[in-house]
Amino acid sequence: MIQLLIVEDDRLLNQGITFALKKAGYETISAFTYSEGMKLYRQYPTIGLILLDVNLPDGSGIELCSLIRSGSEVPIIMLTANDTEQDMILGFQTGCDDYMAKPFSIEVLKQRIQAVLRRMKKDDAPTNRFTSGALMIDYDKMTVTKSGKPVHLTATEYKLMELLTRCKGQVLTREMIVEKLWDIDGNFVEPNALSVNIRRLRQKIEEDPKHPCYVRTVFGIGYTWGEEAW
Repeated sequence: MIQLLIVEDDRLLNQGITFALKKAGYETISAFTYSEGMKLYRQYPTIGLILLDVNLPDGSGIELCSLIRSGSEVPIIMLTANDTEQDMILGFQTGCDDYMAKPFSIEVLKQRIQAVLRRMKKDDAPTNRFTSGALMIDYDKMTVTKSGKPVHLTATEYKLMELLTRCKGQVLTREMIVEKLWDIDGNFVEPNALSVNIRRLRQKIEEDPKHPCYVRTVFGIGYTWGEEAW
């Protein structure tokens, strides 16, 4: 089930969109302000699309779109009462994928959502990327970014992150990880080296390495990739 984040300060409109999209089979999360929208975006890395109002009581939806786009390619559809050409151009330049002027038909909105999701699925197929919160890993290029900025990892740190993200939802034992980190020359990664690399990886990708949200310890067993980014 695709998870949608609705950032719209008009509560009646927010509730109406939520009701219609839930009925259409989507999972929805609602926010009514800039700060709530950013908090929920960071809290739920599984969000598949964002409906974002331009005019929010505590900030600009355009600025929020730009901030999200700096570290994520999650589809964004802007909702606004401003239907001028200049406003639409600004929205697209900021990184939104579609633009709907109020008032709009809920049925048309659902069709726009489906169209954007189909397009993103087609566009994402060859890129082979993984996004979680502010992190994005490009498996083809073997690169990692955090909020759009490069994260410089050693070869072992990258292999460790790739393994955990590709196995998201699974708990990997220390033995399994050590076995997978056997390099091309047959040099075995010792268990104590694994702890060192886990610590270094956390220092580079976590907001608070002492309370990790990405690389989580399952005590007595091993490690897993966290379901929530913050």
